Amino acid sequence: MLASRLSLALALALLGGCVQPAPRRTAAHAPPAAVVVEKKDYDRELPPGAHALRRITDPAQLPDLAAAFRGDRAALRRAVDRSLAYLKKPSSRRFYPVSGIDHEQVVRGLTAFAALLDSDRGPDELAAEVRRRFAVYTTVGCDDRGTVLFTGYYTPIFEASRRRTAEFRHPLHRLPPDHVKDPITGATLGRRRADGSVDPSYPDRAALLASGALDGLELVWLRDAFEAYVAGVQGSAFLRLDDGTRLEVGYAGNNGHEYASIGAALVRDGKLRKDQLNLRSMIAHFRAHPADFDRYAAENGRYVFFQPSSGGPYGCLNERVEAMASIATDKAIFPRGALCLVDADLPGEGGRGTERVRAFVLDQDAGGAIRAPGRCDVYMGVGEEAGARAGRTLSEGRLYYLVLDEPGTVPAAFGR
Repeated sequence: MLASRLSLALALALLGGCVQPAPRRTAAHAPPAAVVVEKKDYDRELPPGAHALRRITDPAQLPDLAAAFRGDRAALRRAVDRSLAYLKKPSSRRFYPVSGIDHEQVVRGLTAFAALLDSDRGPDELAAEVRRRFAVYTTVGCDDRGTVLFTGYYTPIFEASRRRTAEFRHPLHRLPPDHVKDPITGATLGRRRADGSVDPSYPDRAALLASGALDGLELVWLRDAFEAYVAGVQGSAFLRLDDGTRLEVGYAGNNGHEYASIGAALVRDGKLRKDQLNLRSMIAHFRAHPADFDRYAAENGRYVFFQPSSGGPYGCLNERVEAMASIATDKAIFPRGALCLVDADLPGEGGRGTERVRAFVLDQDAGGAIRAPGRCDVYMGVGEEAGARAGRTLSEGRLYYLVLDEPGTVPAAFGR
């Protein structure tokens, strides 16, 4: 079933609303008998000119660094290398400084952290080194007290075909040859005219699909219209083709229009009550009323184009994301590729139960629903098991950023 393969983060993007997580009741963190859960606006934006990060000066407020070193060091080391590969690109400097952190600080911190991971020191000794050499920042969160809502995302596996058939009728399209985007940011600039100039007025989703301009650009065909729509929201997918092979597709661009919530439109028109709004009910509605899908999908002006990919899935840094070692945040306010520490209750393997996770991660991705200091999306991996885990991720916690607090120069390989 599709419902079992969709992440909660994707649900939030599709629904376009805020949620209030239930208190986690674990043996180590059992709340008092009577708990009043304060309603919070996790999507609250920063005030103009404010920073998303605040340096911790009280040692008692530092997270448990030793616990974070007890995770999968090999996966973490791979993720560090991918952040360093991104930061080596001259274009990465364009996004710094951000929230008081500059490019050189992040590069030096990751280089020093990689050396620590390569050593044979134990968690306690490594934690002492980090406390001595690194500055630790906390996000201001949704409430200026560091509260962050953690959700999960993953890469789905959908059934597809390279040919249109009676069963597979819903296409994912390649990037049109006249598409023009910024070479650094990837932002859509418009379409190339015959005279070489750029037309900035790109058709919205409905007009583009009705125009016939995408005919012949079909990359693959999916069985379900909503699955094709979901792939566009995710921006990537692993496909199980009807000939027995697999294909990975990734984001190639979009038509430059803003995303609009399909779930909010269903509530607006009384198709679903707000308390019924979840992915399962949306899937059930569109299966029972297939004629509704095109009408509501047309209200979302954004349309995503795809390309064959390999070695992914990739995050917004165009580097591969690592399960349980990569996160997505708002890249307008947080430093790209930086070293972070997550402290939150997350689902265990297979999505069963929850456990307190204190783990180092790298900030390597972004998301349409992740647009504030109070939101963080944890990458769970590829396929059914990752989807089960992602679908049960909804927890308040804390997110920290670590940068080297020592004078020095950026490694020579990065230039100036």
